[in-house]
Amino acid sequence: MDFDVDAWRSELQAHREQKDEKFGVPHSSPLGPEGRREFDGLDYFDPAPEYRVEATVELDESQETVTMETTADGEELYERTALLRFEIPDQRGSTGEHTLVGYQRVDRSDSLFVPFRDKTTGQQTYPGGRYMELHYDGTLEDGVTFTLDFNLAYNPFCAYSGAYECPLPPEENWLEVAIPAGERYEAD
Repeated sequence: MDFDVDAWRSELQAHREQKDEKFGVPHSSPLGPEGRREFDGLDYFDPAPEYRVEATVELDESQETVTMETTADGEELYERTALLRFEIPDQRGSTGEHTLVGYQRVDRSDSLFVPFRDKTTGQQTYPGGRYMELHYDGTLEDGVTFTLDFNLAYNPFCAYSGAYECPLPPEENWLEVAIPAGERYEAD
């Protein structure tokens, strides 16, 4: 690995602690008063540097609008922006190439929204899928690489409260590999 694993682990732990703090505060938490009182931290997979990978961007010039179904039987519109190509280990330890689509909301152009499902979905992770956000400066270009850190994959707020409506990952973002990294989910 060409990065400082110890520094990465420390940053990841600090990120997780900060998120747990936000879940305990009324205005930044999806939890109700009782849920906040009982909250003792989110559940995470152990940090796994092998799920921190480099993804190559291939711009999608189609300007296709994708309708994502939501957890509340609604729909949200996103623009299909880029393909993210990366290699990641499978359950047998072999590395294979995979692709996820990065989307943008019409009103935001400084980040890619990457909703996905994998073989942990509905078993160890939220049944509706998980999300990642990739932030960038300037214009997104073909061939650039991003660090895609699945250790930062998170559950949408609707995993914690029915008061939220969250987009569901489209089938093109269903991975045929387990990614035991990021937030876990335990149903009540």
